[in-house]
Amino acid sequence: MVMKIIVGITGASGIRLSYRLVEELYKHDNEVYTIVTDNAYKVAEAEEGLEVVDKIKGFSKALYNERQMDSPLASASFLVDGMVIIPCSMNTIAKLAYGISDNLVLRAADNQIKMRNKLILVPRESPLSSTHLRNLYRLSKIDNIYIIFPLLTYYHKPSSIDDMENYTIGRIMDVLGIKHNLYRRWTGLAKFK
Repeated sequence: MVMKIIVGITGASGIRLSYRLVEELYKHDNEVYTIVTDNAYKVAEAEEGLEVVDKIKGFSKALYNERQMDSPLASASFLVDGMVIIPCSMNTIAKLAYGISDNLVLRAADNQIKMRNKLILVPRESPLSSTHLRNLYRLSKIDNIYIIFPLLTYYHKPSSIDDMENYTIGRIMDVLGIKHNLYRRWTGLAKFK
C-alpha cells in the first residue's frame, strides 16, 4: 500500500538521517512530501553540501520551504498517513509543545496532531536541559506522537555508521508500519551469539 508521508527537516544536526529516510520511503514506493527549513539548509551546507537537498528532492513528490504556507501541506484537508520531523530541533520541539505553528513544518505537524495521525519526532540534541525534557514530556503525553532518538545501538553488531543509521531509520519505518530489512531484529540472546 502506498503511503503519503510528510518529512520535515529542521536545523538540527543530522541531515544525512533525513536523506536516508526519504530514500528508504521512496524505495518502498511511498509518496514523500518534504519541507526544509531555512536553518536546515544552513546545516545541510555545513554537513554534506547543498547537493544533499537536491538528492532529497529527487526522492520527494514535492519539496517545500518553511515559508510556503500556501502549500497543500498547510491544510488538514490534505490527507496523509503520517509525518516525521528528522532531525527535529529543540526549537521545533518547544514550539510544538506549546501549539505554535509559525512555519510550514510546524503547521503540518499541528495538522497531524489534530487529525490523530502518527507524528514521529527525531530530536538531535545532547545533553538535554530540564526545559528540553519538560517539552519532550509534554509532547509524549499526546497519543499519536512518537519520539525516536537516533541512538547508538550494539546488539545488532553494527560495523559502520550506515548500520547505526539504518537502525534509526528502521525504527521510524516500524512505527509507520512499513516492512523493511534495515537492521537485525532481536530474537533472544541464545540466537544472537
